[in-house]
Amino acid sequence: MRTKKKLLFLVILVVLALSWVFLRNPQGQIWRPGRSLDRRQVKVAVLYLADPSAGGYSRAHDVGILEMQRALELRDDQIIRKLSVSDLNKPAVELAMRECIAEGVNLIISTSDGYAETCEKLAARFSNVAFAQIYVKLRNATNLTHYFGRIYQARYLSGIAAGLRTKNGKIGYVAAMGRANSQVTSGLNAFALGVERVNRDAQILVKVTYRWYDPMGERQAARALLAEGCDVIAQHCDTPNPQIAAQAAGFWGVGYNTDMSRVAPGAVITSVMWNWGVYYTRLVQSVIDGSFTTEPYFGGLRDGVVDLAPLNENLLPPEAAETVAKARAEIEDGVNGVFDGVMETNEGRTVGVEGGTLSDAVICDSLDWYYRNVRELR
Repeated sequence: MRTKKKLLFLVILVVLALSWVFLRNPQGQIWRPGRSLDRRQVKVAVLYLADPSAGGYSRAHDVGILEMQRALELRDDQIIRKLSVSDLNKPAVELAMRECIAEGVNLIISTSDGYAETCEKLAARFSNVAFAQIYVKLRNATNLTHYFGRIYQARYLSGIAAGLRTKNGKIGYVAAMGRANSQVTSGLNAFALGVERVNRDAQILVKVTYRWYDPMGERQAARALLAEGCDVIAQHCDTPNPQIAAQAAGFWGVGYNTDMSRVAPGAVITSVMWNWGVYYTRLVQSVIDGSFTTEPYFGGLRDGVVDLAPLNENLLPPEAAETVAKARAEIEDGVNGVFDGVMETNEGRTVGVEGGTLSDAVICDSLDWYYRNVRELR
């Protein structure tokens, strides 16, 4: 009860601070949809699940913020970072966002789908602040947009590298969420399709943590997969711990979010990467020049927002670079949509049609099956 009263008191203080900001802030410093803003007056807030220094997911976003800051020549005091904001604690999320608004931000970037509910709520309340929500398809007509990308394209390429690297045909995959989560499952299936392209006998064993950010759980999941005989560990989770576990066991891995070879150089054959600076620079520039719209952003390999880290050719067979490059060109040229034709699930049913490809909407929103070479480790 004492904690709830303290939190309520803090919220009241933030509301009072907001009133003070709006009373003292000259009209020229307040952002409005369709209105340009002096570059020196723009202020951006970013909410992170963890401290970016820990690596992985939050680091990828912060690298993007730093790239945006350099590209647009913003001062350090024009960026507000809220670190280690748990997406399981809704009052804490709201308090963090309200504190940012009280400091006069013009744009809030929400980097977790667990922040989405609060993002939508405050966007309706504060029309003078632009909001950008990752992944969750929320938008309004004026100040709330959402963004994501075709990460499954890079996942497919990383699957090719993993399929060429494995010696025993058993590849592990640490997943943050289960089969019902399309974001995770589409990436896993794209990875599996890439593996099968070069290694038809290989199997992917997936271990689910059921948490987006779970350093200990991610390490334990990787160790469980290694104990099952997996000699390559891929991941869709936040920290580099699965790669560190793979290196400690003397095996190989595929990182995620950033190039994880910096923390496990003896294991990481490549990493699936987000280059968020591509989008964040475009987003903040639109707030500055008055072109901000709530039209969603969804980029891919050709846009540079998703990518594959350089292959560690010392850990891969000689043909890996050429094979991955060929597949990449097919995707960028539109010849390969990754989820093409008729595909078989691990339950024996078929998905897709001959000569067709699944749409981005299906891939990201309603893909709830595992490809035929995938099974889950309970």
